[in-house]
Order: sequence, then C-alpha cells, then structure tokens
Amino acid sequence: MIVITLTKVPASLRGDLTRWCQEIQAGVYVGNVSARIRELLWDRVMQNIGNGEATMVYNTNNELGYTFKTTRKDRKVENFDGIPLMKKLNTSMSSSKFGFSNAAKYHRARVMNQNRRALKKNVTNNDFVVIDIETSGLEIAKDVILSIGAIKLDVDGELRSFYKLIKRQVEITPHVQKLTGITTENLIADGERIDKVLDDFKTFIGTRTVIGYNLDFDFNFIQKEIKDNDLEILSNAKLDILRIIRRRDRFLDNYRLETVLNKYGITNDNPHNSLEDAMATWKLLDKLIKKGWI
Repeated sequence: MIVITLTKVPASLRGDLTRWCQEIQAGVYVGNVSARIRELLWDRVMQNIGNGEATMVYNTNNELGYTFKTTRKDRKVENFDGIPLMKKLNTSMSSSKFGFSNAAKYHRARVMNQNRRALKKNVTNNDFVVIDIETSGLEIAKDVILSIGAIKLDVDGELRSFYKLIKRQVEITPHVQKLTGITTENLIADGERIDKVLDDFKTFIGTRTVIGYNLDFDFNFIQKEIKDNDLEILSNAKLDILRIIRRRDRFLDNYRLETVLNKYGITNDNPHNSLEDAMATWKLLDKLIKKGWI
C-alpha cells in the first residue's frame, strides 16, 4: 500500500494520480501498486510538482513495516539504525537560488520553442533521416562500430536506404555475434574502410535532422569515429524517439526498442541489424507523428 499527500501542486498532477490511487481526502491518495509502479509514480510527482510539496509513505521490510519520502522544506527523512524518522528542521532547507535571470530564461524558452518548431517543420517536410548502428560493445572508449544503417525519403518520394558493414580486424564476442549475426569474417569479406563508410554516410544524411532510438548512443559513437578519422564532425539537428516515449508512455515494463515496438504493434523480423532497426524506428516515428507527439 502507498499513501501520497500533495499540497499546492498543479491540478493536472492530482488528476494523474487518480488513475492509480483513490483520493480519500483533499490531497490524500491511497493505492496498492507494485514497487515499480510506485517508483514511477514518485518520478511523475517529482517531475510535475511545480512549487508544491509531496510526501509518500509505503510498505517496506523494516521494523516499522513502512518508510517514506518527502519534498517538504521543513522536514528531513533521517535513517536511525534502519528506522526512518521525520526530522523537523529549525530553518528551511531552501536557500537563495542562483541561475538565469527571468529575461535569460524567457530568451532560452524562445530559442527552445524555435528549435521545436524547426524540428517539427523538418519532420513534416520529410527532411530527416533515421539511423541505427551495431557495435562491438557498449563502451565508446574501446568498442567500435560494426555496421551503420539509415533510411530517408528522397525528394522524389522514394524510400532510400543506406547499409554498410565496416572492415575491421576485431574480435567479436560470441554474445555480439549471436545478437547481430555479424562475424569478423563478414567484416573482412564484405566490409568497407571506415573512412569511406563515414564519408558515404555523411553524404547520405546531408543536412537532414537525424532521428534514432536512444540516439545519443549511436550519435556519440559516430562522432568519435569521425574524429578518429580526421573528418568534420556532424552538426545536424537531432531527435531521440526514446525521450519522447519516456515522457509520453511512462508505465512500460522497460524501454528497450523491442518492448516499445511490441507496444505499438510494429514487427521487426531481424532485430539488431542496423538497417532493419532503422526501418522499425521509422515505422515507430510514423506512429508518433500520427499521435501528434511530434
């Protein structure tokens, strides 16, 4: 069981909580949810609380049988030998906040709105490209790109694809081989030099907005390879679909691409192939556009 109390929060947050909890008194919500949903609810409270305050009490395995979290400025949760205690503060925990002036904040907001409008215009005009990569591992400092896939709609309305294996003499772990279907022999036989692949890739994407799922991972790997080969780094605008899904669909079991595709009824028969993943991401993007989320 959980109990959440809210004071001076936006009405939208109160209405949001009623999907999972019952409001038994003004600002007091009671529910019975899993630990995962409980943490997601608290995340949502923290993101939408505005200038208000919130406290959450929930069951746990300690001597009291419960614990709590709070955002109150005049209280602090202290742990005493495994027992949570609510400590009353003599002075408020809040202090003077330093940062941007109101004028600077308004300017920043205007710039962000302009960027969003430009991005929406690019998507509406099909002036974007969807990309995906496969790598030898997850660590950008030591791992490398094995393949790059990309999809775009050309000016003649035709769907164009880009797919390249990169010639590497690297040891690919059995896990990566099983996941991607790529072997060292594939790379040596069918791969192309990394500098040529990157040059062709840059020509393919041009100045279009680059879109992907968990795009920072792909983009950072590509930028590193570009720098390592003394090429001009990319300056394209970017859009990460993962961020949109996290913001709009907060109660998924996880945010792996496979899970999200299943949620939106998209089939990917060859996952962890960079071209097939780019195509599946394209289809996901189309779903989000039709929902009005982009």
